[in-house]
Amino acid sequence: MPTILVPTECAPGETRVAAVPETVRRMVKLGHTVLVESGAGAKASISDAQYTEAGATIEKDPVAAYKKADVVLKINPPQHHEGVGKFEADLLKEGTLLVSFLWPFQNEETVKALAARKVITFAMDRVPRITRAQAMDALSSQSNLAGYKAVIIAAEKLPKIFPLMMTAAGTIKPAKVVIMGAGVAGLQAIATAKRLGAVVEVSDVRPAVKEQVESLGGKFIEIETDESMQDAGGYAKEATPEFLKKQQELVRKHIVEADVVITTALIPGKPAPKLVTEDMVQEMHDGSVIVDLATATGGNCELSKDNETVVAHGVIIVGDSNLPGSVPQHASEMYAKNVLNVVEHFHDKEGNRKVDFEDEITAGSVVTCDGQIRIPELAGSPDPTPAPAPAPAPEGGNA
Repeated sequence: MPTILVPTECAPGETRVAAVPETVRRMVKLGHTVLVESGAGAKASISDAQYTEAGATIEKDPVAAYKKADVVLKINPPQHHEGVGKFEADLLKEGTLLVSFLWPFQNEETVKALAARKVITFAMDRVPRITRAQAMDALSSQSNLAGYKAVIIAAEKLPKIFPLMMTAAGTIKPAKVVIMGAGVAGLQAIATAKRLGAVVEVSDVRPAVKEQVESLGGKFIEIETDESMQDAGGYAKEATPEFLKKQQELVRKHIVEADVVITTALIPGKPAPKLVTEDMVQEMHDGSVIVDLATATGGNCELSKDNETVVAHGVIIVGDSNLPGSVPQHASEMYAKNVLNVVEHFHDKEGNRKVDFEDEITAGSVVTCDGQIRIPELAGSPDPTPAPAPAPAPEGGNA
């Protein structure tokens, strides 16, 4: 049976952990040995004692722990480990199965390092959007939380209340919220904003999402187009500059009149599309709030900055690429269950590993194996068994 390691996350500001006592208990029941680095769950309010009670062994020496591990479960791509002064990829032994978010097109050097170490890398950000893989879909589980939290942050920052209120002192109009994108995060943002009493308008390049938007109480902003703006899987395709300009012109009036704008548009492997321009921000009311969920890849707003809150032209602009990390208990619980399903996908009942590239999930998600990079664009040469096209980020082209 394999030995599974859950290390402490090294990424600055990360609060989540890749396993919780419930999933540790399940892995131990399956016969796996589970090692947890001391303090790995502290920021998610999970103590070493809770992991021990679930059947894990607490490891205080990360180098020794990595040497024992056959499987490593992480949130973020390998980072520089300050505690041991080494790059985490260099701590992995040959043949280790690494399960984590990877974002290979943004981390090419990391991918090359993992290939050189002959690590099998399962990228959680490349899980195919198929029914059989839904239980492994960490993009969706984390985006749900991001959409919820974006609205909560906007409500806190906005110098108004969200709901309609009729009092003896007069009537307060409900806040107007514009959401750019109706993917996982966007749909959760719609539902949350409506629960708080706001009037919600939604823009998305895919006409097919109109029904979902309206079922949650949002008003869909129609954008006429002569071409299909979604792929075979129902996700948004990258829009042309001409279409983005048309979209900006149409939604401009809605944005400048909004109290809150939440943007969620991501394109796999490419910079986020600019949907909110500086001149739009200039026309917004003082005290309005923009929450940009795409700042890790440049942001949907021209003025947003990653992991910063700035005030420009009187508008509060919140950029946060790790909103799920602001609710680490639930974010960890959901991610841990996604990862547990990956572990079960790769091992039979006897604990033997199976890496079957005839399987759609494995073929779509494994980035490195046997010293090879399985993404042709990163490998630099044609792959004899190329993986399918990457699954869209949680918000497709403009979710």
